[in-house]
Amino acid sequence: MPEQPYEPEGAIAGTGMGGAMDLAASEATTLEKTPGGPEGTGPQAKPRSLWSDAWRDLRRNPVFLISGLVILFLVFISLWPSAIASGSPLKCDLAKAQQGSSAGHPFGYDGQGCDVYTRTVYGARTSVTVGVCATLGVALLGSVLGGLAGYFGGVWDSVLSRITDIFFAIPVVLGGLVLLSVVTSNTVWPVVGFIVLLGWPQISRIARGSVITAKQNDYVQAARALGGSSSRILLRHITPNAVAPVIVVATIALGTYIALEATLSFLGVGLKPPSVSWGIDISAAAPYVRNAPHALLWPSGALAVTVLAFIMLGDAVRDALDPKLR
Repeated sequence: MPEQPYEPEGAIAGTGMGGAMDLAASEATTLEKTPGGPEGTGPQAKPRSLWSDAWRDLRRNPVFLISGLVILFLVFISLWPSAIASGSPLKCDLAKAQQGSSAGHPFGYDGQGCDVYTRTVYGARTSVTVGVCATLGVALLGSVLGGLAGYFGGVWDSVLSRITDIFFAIPVVLGGLVLLSVVTSNTVWPVVGFIVLLGWPQISRIARGSVITAKQNDYVQAARALGGSSSRILLRHITPNAVAPVIVVATIALGTYIALEATLSFLGVGLKPPSVSWGIDISAAAPYVRNAPHALLWPSGALAVTVLAFIMLGDAVRDALDPKLR
């Protein structure tokens, strides 16, 4: 019987699982060249990075969109509060003390006759400034110290670990009462400095663990074998792959720092009058909560919405950057 000629179109490719898969060579070629195939596949598809995948997921996340819009609005009124509040937050009239809402003054007046709406709008500037500056300082200091400790290890790692344990043992509110009670400055910088002083150990531990994990990867070992310097390996290979957990923790912590500033201002050791702060307004309105609850409601609500927005943003960023949650 004459042997049948071999035809590639009818070839059968073994699956290695005890079965077979019919795939014509022309069909396989068509699948490889079809641009409408699965996203990210094919010879012409560009590999997506962690950041591009995260950004794609964030754009589809309603939690990120809602919190992002709230934060953009807060940043806008922090930079240009006069765009939606024409009055002065320091202008008060005792004759209108504790009065309710009226035309042009939708939030009413506080116990000193100040416009609650205007002070609530201007109070966003203080909270956003403290939160952003403190977060940047904490992230920078903690990432540098923790990253160096995780990369070099040894005595440096042991010493830094013991120092972080000491700072973790200090109660934050009690430390603020002690340290800020002797400060006479009426700006946000003493509060920012205090938050950075007690906040960097958390970021430091996150950065240390992330760097220890990243430096064990094969690409880092290859770069070291090729003679790469420590600074180049840290900046080019480890930092881009270890910074994601730091960003997540710092984003969530930003809302916590805003609440901490309001707490310290409420206790009288943070910002002090004539500065405008939600914590100051909440403290001033507390004795009049029965007669003028609106004076306490609006700054408290603004503070709660702001903290919630940053926490929701941090949760969305965490879900997008963590491959295990996909």
